[in-house]
Amino acid sequence: MYYTVLMVTKEMVMNKLSLIVDPELDIDIISLGLIYDVALTDEKIIVTMTLTTPGCPLAPIIDQMIRETLVSYEMIVELKLVWDPPWTSDMMSEEARLQLGMI
Repeated sequence: MYYTVLMVTKEMVMNKLSLIVDPELDIDIISLGLIYDVALTDEKIIVTMTLTTPGCPLAPIIDQMIRETLVSYEMIVELKLVWDPPWTSDMMSEEARLQLGMI
């Protein structure tokens, strides 16, 4: 019996992450500009990300949502929370800014 091993790509991970909606703003975390990078090793998905503020009360919820969304890849998910560069609304997609009435 042969098994096909799924080759996970950065694009696949980014597409899955775009399904995660910030519960407070109702916009996905990719459009919000919270994901800075996705790196892959043979066994890990490393997500470098930020939050809108260092004291964001939704941090544990967003962390859990990311882990649950990527669990289907059967890889270790490592989240690197960074504050440099600091998040600004300029990092949001035009559609997200429009949805929040910033344009």
